[in-house]
Amino acid sequence: MTSTNTAANNAQYAALLGTLSVIPWTSDPAAGERNAPFLLAYSLGDGRDGPEAGEEAMRTVLADIGLKPGGELIDVAQSHNIPIKLIVEAGRAVLTMPYLNAQCPVPPEWQQDARDTGQVYFLVATRPWAEGTPGRPVGEEQLRAFAGDEQMLLSAAHCLVPVRGLRG
Repeated sequence: MTSTNTAANNAQYAALLGTLSVIPWTSDPAAGERNAPFLLAYSLGDGRDGPEAGEEAMRTVLADIGLKPGGELIDVAQSHNIPIKLIVEAGRAVLTMPYLNAQCPVPPEWQQDARDTGQVYFLVATRPWAEGTPGRPVGEEQLRAFAGDEQMLLSAAHCLVPVRGLRG
């Protein structure tokens, strides 16, 4: 069974989701070994009908694109029907997926880890994070508190997204 996202549905979900943002980070190297860097997408919870409606809209949007919040880790490279693309080039990560097109600056170690591993661990939080306002610095403790929260992790969609450059 297939379904089509109409422009009206896209506008409705966008209004419910409110402001969407992404934030990158890397893990500390374990014994000198680097891992895939992380990219987190989340809503500020400032959608038309409030944070609860935004959370439900995010669950619906994720299901529409083939991701299951709270489900297993999906390798997008092996699941060709999941429309998520990531280009990492010139100190920027450019993410393209339904309902969210974003680019963010990434530090050199993030970009190097992405290139070396060939993938990024991408989390899409269904729970809003009002403190992660775009354009304002997010401290390490703030990020750790949200991204490491068990309930956030259990309700998020988790996937590995292959890294592409401008040349392919």
